[in-house]
Amino acid sequence: MNIEQLRIDTPAVAQLIHFNNAGAALMPAPVIEVMTRHIQLEASLGGYEAAGKQSAELENVYCAIGQLINAQPDEIAVIENATRAWDMAFYSLPLQPGDVVLTSPTEYAGNYIPYLQLKQQRGIEIRVIPNDEHGQVSLSALKDMLDDDRVALISLPVIATNGGPVQPIEQIGALARAAGVLFLLDACQGVGQMPIDVQKIGCHMLAATSRKYLRGPRGMGFLYVERSLCQNLEPVFLDLHAASLQTAHRFKIRADARRFENWECNVAAKLGLGAAVEYALAQGVEPMWQRIQQLAGYLRQRLTGIPGFTPRDLGIQKSGIVTFTHRDSSAAQLQQWLAGQEKRINVSTSTFRSTLLDMQHRDLLEVSRASLPRTTLKQKSTQWLPR
Repeated sequence: MNIEQLRIDTPAVAQLIHFNNAGAALMPAPVIEVMTRHIQLEASLGGYEAAGKQSAELENVYCAIGQLINAQPDEIAVIENATRAWDMAFYSLPLQPGDVVLTSPTEYAGNYIPYLQLKQQRGIEIRVIPNDEHGQVSLSALKDMLDDDRVALISLPVIATNGGPVQPIEQIGALARAAGVLFLLDACQGVGQMPIDVQKIGCHMLAATSRKYLRGPRGMGFLYVERSLCQNLEPVFLDLHAASLQTAHRFKIRADARRFENWECNVAAKLGLGAAVEYALAQGVEPMWQRIQQLAGYLRQRLTGIPGFTPRDLGIQKSGIVTFTHRDSSAAQLQQWLAGQEKRINVSTSTFRSTLLDMQHRDLLEVSRASLPRTTLKQKSTQWLPR
């Protein structure tokens, strides 16, 4: 990677240290330029007309995402955010009374609530896969749980919003395939941070966002649905983009993953997502992943040596999300102090409301979250960072 070029492409690093990439990363200049050009085009031509002129570029968004995660373009749906992308997959599954959904203790509340809703509405059962001694999903426990023929779905995040381990997703995918169980992967904290290959993972569905480590705009995400599964899933709602009206009494759902989209979208943000994917591909996801892990490892090491700080990350393989607590200060106080004018360090606070099961198990109410970038640091701070 060209570290200096990355910094040039991210002008804000001259004024601040942005350790909130697990929330919303700083967009690089090529992404901003693509979006700005399109907004200007809309202003000069009109929204429909501008979109028509960008038809080839809009199609390329699907190709770029497919290249990023090793999928085919027709297996990709671009949706207004990762939550709706995940919802479109989950609620379209024909889960029946007695069907079992397996998840992890690090599941995000935004996903766990839909499990509870379908438990109430359809009578599904929710079971939590226990962790192993390292704090990640126990593969042996998962294998035993898959002996139950009622298990219909494994659904979990590759990396939790409150840190934690990188889950062994390839092994989970292999167990799911062997058992004939669907696997829905929440890759919001993974895509753009680490290599994600749906063929190696073996997941049937994957949802991800634009705004986090991928460094795209807010209000945009995407969904991957394996081609062989896609045509067997009927989206929970349809419009004239997802389906076509054949007669006054009949409609036909389109064959590809765009059946999960709707007609209206933020065209500038969609183009920005494509630009962010292309930017990540040009830099190389594997070098970025190595760099992020290096920086995060260094920060954990430094925090361990400072009195009062306790690192809270678990797992054999850790991510760029570094979580910690302080003996005398709340996470909100630390966040405010670090954001002060002299320091200008952006971190965030992750509370038990986001990852209830994990936080209760570890007797935590909140943690400070510093989600490390691939490089976006102001120059005067680089002396304490590894090169």
